[in-house]
Formats: sequence, structure tokens, C-alpha cells
Amino acid sequence: MSTVLETEEHKALRAAVAALGKRFGRDYTTALARKGEHPRELWSEAGKLGYLGVNLPEEYGGGGGGMAELSIVLEELGAAGSPLLMMVVSPAICGTVIARFGTESQKRTWLPGLSDGSLSMSFGITEPDAGSNSHRITTTARRDGGDWILSGRKVFISGVDISDATLIVGRTEDARSGSLKPCLFIVPRDTPGFTRTPIDMELHAAEKQFELVLDDVRLPADALVGEEADTGLLQLFAGLNPERIMGAAFAIGMGRYAVERAVDYAKSRTVWKGVPIGAHQAVAHPLAQAHIELELARLMMQKAAKLCDDGDDIGAGEAANMAKYAAAEACVRAVDQAVHTLGGNGLTREYGLASLVTAARVSRIAPVSREMILNYVSHQTLGLPKSY
Repeated sequence: MSTVLETEEHKALRAAVAALGKRFGRDYTTALARKGEHPRELWSEAGKLGYLGVNLPEEYGGGGGGMAELSIVLEELGAAGSPLLMMVVSPAICGTVIARFGTESQKRTWLPGLSDGSLSMSFGITEPDAGSNSHRITTTARRDGGDWILSGRKVFISGVDISDATLIVGRTEDARSGSLKPCLFIVPRDTPGFTRTPIDMELHAAEKQFELVLDDVRLPADALVGEEADTGLLQLFAGLNPERIMGAAFAIGMGRYAVERAVDYAKSRTVWKGVPIGAHQAVAHPLAQAHIELELARLMMQKAAKLCDDGDDIGAGEAANMAKYAAAEACVRAVDQAVHTLGGNGLTREYGLASLVTAARVSRIAPVSREMILNYVSHQTLGLPKSY
């Protein structure tokens, strides 16, 4: 596989998004999170500038790019201290699925708004009794005349309160085989029977987490994404690959932000004989190692994005899982080392790193745990027998 190098357009996109992110910065993000508010101003401006929909088709208001471009946007916003978590969900997962499999009506209804940020969508897959095992999903849909009746529960679903709809993963009965198969439904926020309850999280973030209950939710026939005969695992994984790529971008951006703060501190902080602490190898080498690990993770993310954009879903699945794993591990170590570099200052609100300790830890868990990724690589890449 040839090395994935960024084009001049990609470099220009990085610079432009970095400038936008720095105009807002971490103080903007953390202040809103403490107040329980959302970064609407940044989201709106990123949408107007075309960054939110850079991966979506031009004929529906998008930028005509792919995951390579969208991952750059999220990484650079994160590196500036102002990441937008809903980018992982709204344009990456939901936008990709609708663009690839949606009906013409669904594309025209949703994609222009997802592109410019005037509409947003959440993604509901995780269930209380299924965890990371998507094959155990129990949310089901049955026909009732021309409508669908959807019933089930979901947990840890981000941003439902600020989303216009949620793309719900359920299962329908295959008329040919009688077995249940995955399907995706667009459920508008205020649909009767569709209720949400906030989950009390220790992590302070602008995007709240919710438990959802679908109590015989009645949906029109066109709520099903695509045609009934064509629904299945392909549609589901078409959304999960972008999810993992963007999860990697989120973690890499966070790690870069932490390392940059630590490097700035190590250049100016003097304790012994007027020499900056960054001159000491015990401080410099761990930061260099953190930087290297983040760069390596980015290379795998770029490979995954290239495969995804080329339509290689199987190859992208392997690379996206590896990228997400590598990025999460690199992020956790980068944040830990950054806090350690600052010592006591690393735990103060003034320097803004302490809250990243918990946030970085989340990257090992969501949107898929590192253990499930190791299972994937063990089985799919190495051919080892399954343990479950």
C-alpha cells in the first residue's frame, strides 16, 4: 500500500480550519460545557464555511469530498481545543449512510441541512443488554399497513436533545428467510412514543448522553433508509467505518492539543539554573514519544479514510478499527504526559488539561472499546478462532 500523502488542498483545509478553531479555542468550549450549553456559534460558522458537509455530495450542498477531508476538519478543531463531537455522528455516520443508501427524497430532505449545519442527526445503536455486540440488538420494527412500528431501548446516545432526528438501528424480519436483519430508521425528535432521559455523566461535555425508549413508535414507510429489500449489514457498516475514523480524528486532535500545551510550558518553565525544563531529556523525550505516536496514528487514520473514500468497505473496516485503537492509545498517553509535564499546574483550571484526562479515557471506550477492536483484528486479520 503506497503512503497516503495530503494534497495541497488538504493542507489548505487544515490551515483554514485551524484558524477557525483558534478563534474559539478551549476556553469557549469548556465555558459552554460548564453551563450545559452547546457550541452553536462554532457549529453554525463551521457549517456556513462548508466544513461540516465537506464529505457530502455537491449536488446536495456538500463539499464533494470524503472522510479524508472531514477527518481533517475534526482533528484541527480538536487540536485548537474546540472539537465538535456531533461531527462524528451527524455528517460522518448519518450523512454517509443517507448519501449512499437513502432514497432521493431522503437525500433532498436531509443532506443540504446536514451539510450547512442547519440540521443535525444523532445515531442510536448501543443498547443496555447488547453493549458492543450489534448482533444482539433487540430494537425491532414490524409492518402495520403502510407504516412501521418501532420498539426498543438505546443508551449512551449523544446529542439527541439538539438533533432534529435520530438514525435508529433496529431489525426487521426478512420476508424471504424469516430471520431478523439490520435496518436503519430516521426518527424525528418529537415523534410520539420516542422519549429521552439524560444520563448523569461524570464527564462534563457540551453534548449530553441519553437513554432512549421507543414505545411502539409509528413511522411512515419512508422513515426506513433506502429500500426494504436492500437493508442489511452493508448499510450499518457504511456508517461504522466513518464513525471509527472520526473517533480517531477526535482523539488525535485532543492529543495534539495536550502536547502543544505541554511543549509551550516546557519551553518557558525554568526551575534549575535558568534552564527550561524542556531541555531535560526526562521531560523532552516523553513528549517527543507522544508526538511520534500521534503522527503514526494519523497515518493509519489517513489510510482508513482513503480506503473508505475508495469504496473498499472491508479494507476500510480493518484500517478504521486499527486507526481508532492507535489514536485512543496515543491520546491517553499524550494527555497523561502533558499533565505530568506541568506537575501541579496540570491539574489547575487555568491550564485546562485536567479535564482532558477523563475525556481522553473515553476514547478507549467509545465508539467501540479497544477490546472489541482487538477481537476484530484477532479474528478478521490474523484468522484466530473466536472466543465468543
